[in-house]
Amino acid sequence: MKNPKITVIGGGTGIPVILKSLRKESVDITAVVTVADDGGSSGELRNAMQLTPPGDLRNVLLAMSDMPKFYERVFQYRFNASDGALAGHPLGNLIIAGISEMQGSTYNAIQILTKFFHITGKIYPSSEQALTLHAVFKDGHEVAGESSIANYQGMIDHVYVTNTYSDEKPQASRKVVDTILESDMIVLGPGSLFTSILPNLVIPEIKEALRRTKAEVVYICNIMTQYGETEHFSDADHVTVLNQHLGRDLIDTVLVNVEQVPQSYMNSNQFDEYLVQVDHDFKGLSKTAKRIISSNFLRLENGGAFHDGHLVVEELMNLVRIAKK
Repeated sequence: MKNPKITVIGGGTGIPVILKSLRKESVDITAVVTVADDGGSSGELRNAMQLTPPGDLRNVLLAMSDMPKFYERVFQYRFNASDGALAGHPLGNLIIAGISEMQGSTYNAIQILTKFFHITGKIYPSSEQALTLHAVFKDGHEVAGESSIANYQGMIDHVYVTNTYSDEKPQASRKVVDTILESDMIVLGPGSLFTSILPNLVIPEIKEALRRTKAEVVYICNIMTQYGETEHFSDADHVTVLNQHLGRDLIDTVLVNVEQVPQSYMNSNQFDEYLVQVDHDFKGLSKTAKRIISSNFLRLENGGAFHDGHLVVEELMNLVRIAKK
């Protein structure tokens, strides 16, 4: 039997956790990664070189690679604050930016690096052009730029993307649409709802592919609410927002963590954007998704609450086996 094809869509620090565990299974993996990040090192390189931001792609490369730990530490090395123009830049971001300039695009650079690092699977930026994320709030106010959205006090109504350096309509990277249509399973998240997951889904070609695919669409719901994005959100609210942006109820299965994060465990200095644990609304979820899997998916580490990649992937593999029958 052919290995099932699983495509994971998102960005930030969430999807690398899933990809790292998923690569150990007998599956064909593709990661589709957001290119709307405009903060920190990625934002500086993007503005200086007009390229797609490398940070999220760097983290996915590491998650899907079998490189030795020392090489990983080299790739992730971040220059000190006293290092002038290099301050704060991870070495991996500079490598991706350099190869992007050599090859004419970040897409080409990532394809070279997947071979260089012996990547298990494929990695595609969601678009081959840098995108600007726009958030329209319930009061009508609009904020442009992913890193600025959390600074406005209000509830987000919807988001959309534009090409940062041209007036052309945002397009999906080559092969992304075909990958979605040929997948047995699409996994959304985990990750920031409005700034890591949705920037991919609102690219018109990706949105249309998700509406056409016959794949099982799985959403891994966040464990914690996020400052400036999902304050006071329940798990059902997360799914409702996804479906609203996709134009219909497309989420087949939702994975929900029901293990309690110990009170006062979260390190508020290190993880200041995460607020409280997401409330459960199983009645609401049952109206927006076909299947709900609630279990202990929690991993506590260094004062933060994360998904346990092994436990999540165990459920994903069960689902994909059922879907292929």
